[in-house]
Amino acid sequence: MTSRLSHAPTGPLADDLRALAAELARMAGWAYFDARQYSTARTYLRQALDLARETGDASFTANVLSCLSLQATYESRENEAVMLASAAQDVARRGTPSRLVVSMLAMREAFAHAALRDAAACHDALRRANDAFAAAEPPAEAPAWVRYFDETKLIVDTGIALGQLGEASRAESLITEGLRRERIDQQRGRAFHTVWLADVQLQQGKLDAAVASATAALDLTATLDSPRVAGHPREFHTRIAPFAREPAVLGFEERMRSALT
Repeated sequence: MTSRLSHAPTGPLADDLRALAAELARMAGWAYFDARQYSTARTYLRQALDLARETGDASFTANVLSCLSLQATYESRENEAVMLASAAQDVARRGTPSRLVVSMLAMREAFAHAALRDAAACHDALRRANDAFAAAEPPAEAPAWVRYFDETKLIVDTGIALGQLGEASRAESLITEGLRRERIDQQRGRAFHTVWLADVQLQQGKLDAAVASATAALDLTATLDSPRVAGHPREFHTRIAPFAREPAVLGFEERMRSALT
């Protein structure tokens, strides 16, 4: 499709086709990212980036760069993640970005700095994310693709970033508040965030609470078709290996075996 678009005539129809192709490529990249097929995901996201640049839509181009940044964070390419998050914000500023877009992009930068354990840079990005959100326009006036980034998402993502920095007590209160606000039917988000809650509880030595949270996350992932989300409880299992003989951990391992079979 992209090869055909490169020879397409200019004009509104060609621009619309490129914009549609860019979004389809981004969605495909995100689907492969969620499936943990990172190389294929990167191919589609790079394709989306090329198409987005052709459309001249600065905000959407920044969105694709932020997706690439998040994937780089997952792959432990933290410096690249910071670079991509910074590039996303630079591109967004070439247009007239929605404040909601600015907030979301700053949060992606915060994630990258948190993965590097750069507390000062992470806190600065979190401050910018929260300030931009406070000044944001009504969601209906923002691009459709960023409207998911609501106050609940801002709160829980702030908690996740702080959790990566090791600021576990504050992170726990924020993630708990985010989970309280999330709808029951938001299973994917709740599963992901509940694992993070378990992680920050474990950082504080709250083993029983952490295992209870991880068990709840494991139950939530049972009906989800998301290798990325489902993998987080398994990763948590490796972190509680030093407590393998504790009753709570033995119960979690039994529940995990049941879920996997």
